[in-house]
Amino acid sequence: MKTFCGRANPITGALDWVEESEEYDYHQEIARSCYADMLHDKDRNEKYQQGIRAAVSRVKVRGERAIILDIGTGTGLLSMMASSAGADYCYAVEVFKPMAEAAIQIVERNGFADKIKIINKHSTEVTVGPDGDMQQRANILVTELFDTELIGEGALPSYEHAHLYLVQEGCEAVPHRATVYAQLVQSEQLWSWAQLLPMQVGDRRLLPPPSMGRCAGAPSVCDIQLSQVPPDTFTALSPLCTMFSVDFSQHVSSAPASYSFRFQALASGQAQAVLSWWDIDMDPDGTIVCSMAPSWTYQDPRSYPWRDHWMQSVYFLPGEQKVSEGEELSLRVSHDDYSLWYSLQQGGKMEVVPSRPYCSCQAHLVWTRPRFGELNDPRQTETYVRALQSVLSADSVCLSVSDGSLLPVFAHLLGQGFHCTASCTSITACEKIKSSVLNLRLVVALVCLSQVSVLIGEPHFSTSLLPWHSLFFWYCRTALAQLLQPGAVILPRSATLHMVAVEFRDLWRIRAPCGLCEGFDVRPMDEMIQRSLDFRESREAEPHYLWEYPCRALTQPCAVMTFDFTQFVPEQPISSQGSVSIVRSGRCHGVVLWIEYQLTDDITASMGLIRPVSEQGVCQWSPHQKQGVYFFSSPRDTVGDGQAAVSYNLTFEPSIGDIRMQYSVTSDP
Repeated sequence: MKTFCGRANPITGALDWVEESEEYDYHQEIARSCYADMLHDKDRNEKYQQGIRAAVSRVKVRGERAIILDIGTGTGLLSMMASSAGADYCYAVEVFKPMAEAAIQIVERNGFADKIKIINKHSTEVTVGPDGDMQQRANILVTELFDTELIGEGALPSYEHAHLYLVQEGCEAVPHRATVYAQLVQSEQLWSWAQLLPMQVGDRRLLPPPSMGRCAGAPSVCDIQLSQVPPDTFTALSPLCTMFSVDFSQHVSSAPASYSFRFQALASGQAQAVLSWWDIDMDPDGTIVCSMAPSWTYQDPRSYPWRDHWMQSVYFLPGEQKVSEGEELSLRVSHDDYSLWYSLQQGGKMEVVPSRPYCSCQAHLVWTRPRFGELNDPRQTETYVRALQSVLSADSVCLSVSDGSLLPVFAHLLGQGFHCTASCTSITACEKIKSSVLNLRLVVALVCLSQVSVLIGEPHFSTSLLPWHSLFFWYCRTALAQLLQPGAVILPRSATLHMVAVEFRDLWRIRAPCGLCEGFDVRPMDEMIQRSLDFRESREAEPHYLWEYPCRALTQPCAVMTFDFTQFVPEQPISSQGSVSIVRSGRCHGVVLWIEYQLTDDITASMGLIRPVSEQGVCQWSPHQKQGVYFFSSPRDTVGDGQAAVSYNLTFEPSIGDIRMQYSVTSDP
């Protein structure tokens, strides 16, 4: 049987549904999972183990048999911990079939096949009784059902069902409770991800239309590595607020609810965003705590337990609210069964519980949060405005090819412009900006009254996943050749693919095999993940926002392939081979790839490094773009004496619009 999978098509700029083998879908799911990251999370593992031991001990002290229900067992690790702690029997539930099969192997390999039963079902389908999946209700509930938002993976409905049908009244629970914390802040950096802000275009001030200012924005949580957002980039307007707790040992409700925390404003400013995280108490007394707090809340930030499967959350208020130091405020959090949202009430008045926010301006349906940040970046705006000023004149006929781009607006302010876009929602959002600010009728056509003298693009396309997917601009430029005047200006003129070999501080964990985890052999999971990586993923780069994941450059950045937009897309492949010496000591985990655009002869725009690499190899990455990361299957320790090198063999295939790549670390003879 075949399966249809969505893949970005760099040639058409669309998301194509392509037919893959029946194995592809779950191979991709496994390859991109966070199973390894979770098992490398020693803090999480140790806290769960301590909590499980304590829960089993409490049950045994009461003279009862310890029967475990482990929902979302994954590898079976928590059930094996429970069995080792003296549990009499464990029912381990795992809905994902490949993972359940791996768990069976792991349980058998570690000698627990007679103590642990793997149930390949969703927990809401599990039955109890003589002929059921479980012979009896459990008296210890062990779960790992959480995401960065705590409840986004359906924890509340799963707990609700478990207490009704699968566990005993008054059961022990590990974790015992979860508590959500929040802090109200003013942050221009974070707010730039939520709303379109005024911007300077030459000597003109471009203001967003009022409808965008009134829009509550995207309802979904923004999950990030908040440790990479320094405290000096925001102003705390509230203390750390304890918003609500959930006791998992009692009946849990998935019904909508709302909670408030009253406080006096710590400072005057614009209330814009809420920083939020949670912790879990593994025992009733709260002596075993696993916290998701960012590193800058720790007395020693170096003791912060890095993890990527659980991060921190940023929620944006429906609109900015001016607050004064000492003012009485109430921060409210509301939730349904899968998501949270925040609102701020001033003057101590308790208003009607606000409904879940939604986008009314359509811009939040077009632009992601990083895209909002990119559009609001004054340095990037200034770069593109300078480039446009150097090529536009009063009689220019300008055609822009990008999704949801403001370049046509800039071009109109500086000269003249028509706009071509590939997305209907992009058209709607940009139309609002144009009609509100410029009273300019949006023209979407491929046939212009005059031939185009300037073809422009950022380029940005909403379907692009990897940096080189934006080469769709090159295909558009080729297709539009008959509309271009002889000698028409193409902006950008070219794109160059750059690479640098790196040592990641933490990100390597998502790809590193585990072997032994807390003394348990989980190699069947490593083998399962490697098989899935070998199916396709190990031969491809994957996209990451590297500003969230610190790394050191072990080689000098270098250009490895150039695409000349002044020429047509070639019919034959473009190949590039070579090597780059490793000049800094460290463990080489892989290669980072990004695009730099040559807008004009002397103006460039980098989608990767935004500063030169420091002498120590510290890298600063664009916060608006994802870079491509090619992980080595076996990291290599190097001394940085120039004797070792990273070899590359790249081929751009015009027929598919993608780059085939091979990398390896070699030593000079």
